Amino acid sequence: MDIRGIVFAGTATSARAEMRVFAQEVLGMRPAPVEGVEADLFDLPDGSSFAIASPEGMGPTQRSLGFLVDDLDAAVAELVRSGVAVDPSVSGNERERYVHFTAPDGQLYELVERRTPAAGPG
Repeated sequence: MDIRGIVFAGTATSARAEMRVFAQEVLGMRPAPVEGVEADLFDLPDGSSFAIASPEGMGPTQRSLGFLVDDLDAAVAELVRSGVAVDPSVSGNERERYVHFTAPDGQLYELVERRTPAAGPG
């Protein structure tokens, strides 16, 4: 598997409204509404995204990291061959396809495939 980078970080919190204000007003992040995303999403200048969800909004986790891959289906097949617990269905929105998996540390992570290239630094 070829991991291209970390392109997503998310948090699920009961302080979603306060975190949204903090991200915008203190950290200076720009909101990035995306169809099919049930969270407050912010795009960062390096092409990555940060999401703030309500509790359980990202499933059974409070934090999530997403690793970029070029071919999600091939990466999922590789995880399954390695005995890794992978969600049975791939999710997606207008920008990305992604799937959650449980790593040996018991934590939930994501593999992310971009539908269209995101703008990088510049």
